[in-house]
Amino acid sequence: MTVTETTSTTPAETLPAAATAPVDSAAELLNAMAAMPAGHPSRASLRDRAIEAWLPLARHLAHRYSGRGEPTDDLVQTATVGLIKAVDKFDPERGVDFAGYAIPTIIGEIKRHFRDRTWSVRVPRRLQELRLAITEANSTLTHSLGRSPTVADVAAHLGVTEEDVLEGLEGARAYNATSLSTPISADGTTELGDTLGGEDSEFELAETRVALGPALATLDEREQKILTLRFYGNLTQSQIADQIGISQMHVSRLLTKALTKLRGQLASDTL
Repeated sequence: MTVTETTSTTPAETLPAAATAPVDSAAELLNAMAAMPAGHPSRASLRDRAIEAWLPLARHLAHRYSGRGEPTDDLVQTATVGLIKAVDKFDPERGVDFAGYAIPTIIGEIKRHFRDRTWSVRVPRRLQELRLAITEANSTLTHSLGRSPTVADVAAHLGVTEEDVLEGLEGARAYNATSLSTPISADGTTELGDTLGGEDSEFELAETRVALGPALATLDEREQKILTLRFYGNLTQSQIADQIGISQMHVSRLLTKALTKLRGQLASDTL
């Protein structure tokens, strides 16, 4: 789901009565709290009452973002966190009414929740914001052009390159994940996970065969011949001894020595 609201301040008079009813009393609570020293024993009580008085505003703003894939209770909780931050940081001496200060603070907290909590895979914030901009541009251009916009149309509208748009579209795929248990066949017997390939041991075997040639070249001629007769000709050590004209014990020692050198060479090639 996309969040395309702006963080511009919404005038308090445009909010429903339920959201603005406590303005007078809440403003008085905030002013009284601000006039007290930080360690005053009554300050905590005034803070709690001020937060409670402005809760309808937080709930109203949370409901504006409901229906976008997040539970309403979570949005209300997030909006309440934003309200608490606004109450704690509000300074009446700046000449801004509390609603004008709290609304963008609360909306910012809600947007941060969507940005940080709703993506299946975390992507850079730049791509998250680009995704939102692309979504909004698609909607705007579809109405103005009377057709689906192209990548070039979106890039020109946003003032970015086509590569940036493609990167944003690719990053948008990380917003929602698909379960590997999702059925993909008509009868429901095949799941998405069934189509994933497994580890193929032949790849490692192929790599070993490629590396074996140069490794064999490091052995002397007799060692190469013994290994060839043993592993390609499938001869026993006694048969190799008869063919080369040395003892079977000598063949065994040469075979062990050659294999040790070969393993060391293959190991060094993989580092």
